[in-house]
Amino acid sequence: MDSPEFSAADIARGEALCKGPCVFVKGVTRIEDLPKDNRPEVAFAGRSNVGKSSLINALTGKKTLARVSVTPGRTRELNFFVLGKEGELHLLDMPGYGYARATKAQVKGWTRLIGDYLKGRRELKRVFLLIDARHGIKPNDRETMKLLDETAVSYQVVLTKADKPKASELVAVQAKVAEELAKHPAAYPLILTTSARTGGGIPELRAAVALLADER
Repeated sequence: MDSPEFSAADIARGEALCKGPCVFVKGVTRIEDLPKDNRPEVAFAGRSNVGKSSLINALTGKKTLARVSVTPGRTRELNFFVLGKEGELHLLDMPGYGYARATKAQVKGWTRLIGDYLKGRRELKRVFLLIDARHGIKPNDRETMKLLDETAVSYQVVLTKADKPKASELVAVQAKVAEELAKHPAAYPLILTTSARTGGGIPELRAAVALLADER
């Protein structure tokens, strides 16, 4: 059955792409070490402990692709994966922002690396910005949104952990996030609502990724 945003063909294409091979390429800590093979890229960003690793694992159907940890801030590199049977796409797992068990110098270094990446990466098709469905947009999310607006990088909000709040609370968060996104020029208007635990919204997220992979 088609969803309002994605056709049955979009959903099938997303599943074929995202549940195909997904191979780790490298972890990058210097801008000069970014992959140079011109594949289109999608990046996943979000606050520490937003559920990014769990979501990436659910997206790809690989239980241990991205490391899941109770310690926020474990991802400390730009981690690149090649996705799909034909190697159609780079999937990028970005360091979580906000709380992290790291020195101020380390956090500053990651922040500079992320900023440099966003400013000059032609291959980057979209950033999927993960927001906890229990809490909505936080101040450090707004800082990232401002950076994405300034660098003219398209980004799309993905609500995570949507199984946690009550239905009425989730609807309220969705409405509030949508209202705020309307003020941001680089924000893609469609909000994706997901749960890595139940699988809710994962087919639609896969479809969104696949449509971007097909943009050449």
